[in-house]
Amino acid sequence: MPIMKVHYTEGSLTDAQKADLSARLTDLMIQMEGGAGTDGGHVFAWVIYEEIGKDNWWAGGRTDQRYVRPPGRFLVDVRIPEGYMNTQHKNEVQTGVNAAIMAVTGQDTTVDNAGGSTQVIIDEVTEGNWAAAGKPISIASIAGSVGLAKTGERFAWVKAYFAAKAREYKSAGYPSDTGGLLPPSA
Repeated sequence: MPIMKVHYTEGSLTDAQKADLSARLTDLMIQMEGGAGTDGGHVFAWVIYEEIGKDNWWAGGRTDQRYVRPPGRFLVDVRIPEGYMNTQHKNEVQTGVNAAIMAVTGQDTTVDNAGGSTQVIIDEVTEGNWAAAGKPISIASIAGSVGLAKTGERFAWVKAYFAAKAREYKSAGYPSDTGGLLPPSA
């Protein structure tokens, strides 16, 4: 259930490039969800574009291209449920987003610092702080809706992550109803 918001400077992407980039990023999000290309996986695979005026994006104290590397200024905010990705998964997302932008904009990836002005920020939304249809949804319910088996290696990692977090909370004396933990039925 990732969501990607692509910020870019005015005129950097055509409608055709946005369509191509959306397809590539959606494929990446489905991969992020464990590869289950189900309807449930596609429902929340959102790409949102925000075009920023050239005079409103400063790099190194300037609005010109002096400190901007090809293909230009791109900031991609990726929201994911907490505990859904290990470091390797996050690195794959960061690499995949950059590769998609480089491909769509026709950039030569062998050029020094190519993609250097493309930043990808992964924001993990704490368990219990994501909702749909007015109801909080857990990572376990997300996994079920996208078709990720709760008996597989990926969900075993998720459960281990939250078990460790629960032990840490307990040892620190947090109240038992503190948010950010998997529900007991997960």
